[in-house]
Amino acid sequence: MYKFYETSFKNQRLSFKEKMQSISFSYVMLILLLAAIGVVMLYSAANGDWSPWALNQLIRFGLGFAVMIVLAMIDVRFFMRYAYLFYFATLVLLVIVEVSGYVGMGAQRWINLGFMKLQPSELMKIALVLALARYFHSSSLQSIETTKGLIAPTLLVMCPAVLVMTQPDLGTALMLIFTAGAMFFAVGVQLWKFGVLLLGALVSLPIAWNLLHEYQQNRVLTFLNPERDPLGAGYHIIQSKIALGSGGVFGKGFLKGTQSHLNFLPEKHTDFIFTMLSEEFGMIGAVFVVVINVLIIAYSFGFALRSTSYFGKLAAIGLATNFFLYVMINMSMVLGLIPVVGVPLPLISYGGTVILSVMASFGIILSVNVHRNINIGKD
Repeated sequence: MYKFYETSFKNQRLSFKEKMQSISFSYVMLILLLAAIGVVMLYSAANGDWSPWALNQLIRFGLGFAVMIVLAMIDVRFFMRYAYLFYFATLVLLVIVEVSGYVGMGAQRWINLGFMKLQPSELMKIALVLALARYFHSSSLQSIETTKGLIAPTLLVMCPAVLVMTQPDLGTALMLIFTAGAMFFAVGVQLWKFGVLLLGALVSLPIAWNLLHEYQQNRVLTFLNPERDPLGAGYHIIQSKIALGSGGVFGKGFLKGTQSHLNFLPEKHTDFIFTMLSEEFGMIGAVFVVVINVLIIAYSFGFALRSTSYFGKLAAIGLATNFFLYVMINMSMVLGLIPVVGVPLPLISYGGTVILSVMASFGIILSVNVHRNINIGKD
């Protein structure tokens, strides 16, 4: 990896007009298109009604869109300057969740603010990326190649991951770890160290299995054999596969999905909304959504490659990887390729904090692209 530490542009400032002209409107249009599909599917999930999901989703997306544009206008150096502060503030919120968090659906993951329920683990997905980007930006390649140089970033990853696991939220904890792993790989951590971690994980599987909650163990066993409990733990994935298959190539038509509208398909407005979309619009509709997501991911990594600042590169890589994991895990889950872990499909599944965190991620990625020619020194 090459670092660019030219400080001649350190004090450069872009005008508001220059920033607006640097925004990738094709990227923004892809995001708008994906969100529009989400609102349409939530309208369908409510049997042709704007409430209780579609209208709320539209309002939340509007707020998220405003957040995205505001963050895109902010100098990328601002995110580096306050990366650690944001990280530790979010870590405190995770501790608050552990002590007195709101309990819903058997998990303690939220802070009840009255007007909304905040899920700090979603904010940590951004905070961790920014903190790691700042750490590696200020580190030399020689220190990264040493085991001692990886102690601090490893602690940055494991502290929130452990707190999130205790909520319990294994899916989000794994997303934090995998996103961090992608950033470790991007900065040049030797492959043999990943091999040692993988070997350690395999050896510790029996211990990890005993630490899982009973419902998490059931999810793994159901993934291996969905028919072991077709009316219980295996119900979700069996109905998901039936809905996916019944959609065929062109689908049954808008508002005409039988599995979803006859309420055979559970969680149709959140985790399994991609299944409902596939049933109504078939393989054509499903592939269309996949292509949009792939284009957004490709744009995001492209912005990372264009940035001349090391912090910007790593921040965009981390946030793009996080979005990729959202999409990959959700789609793999509803297809029965991995166990059900409760990860939503961004901008399509119903949710509050998730929309705001994903839109904030897009805003930071846009900021990296807008300020791609502003180089940052080590300090």
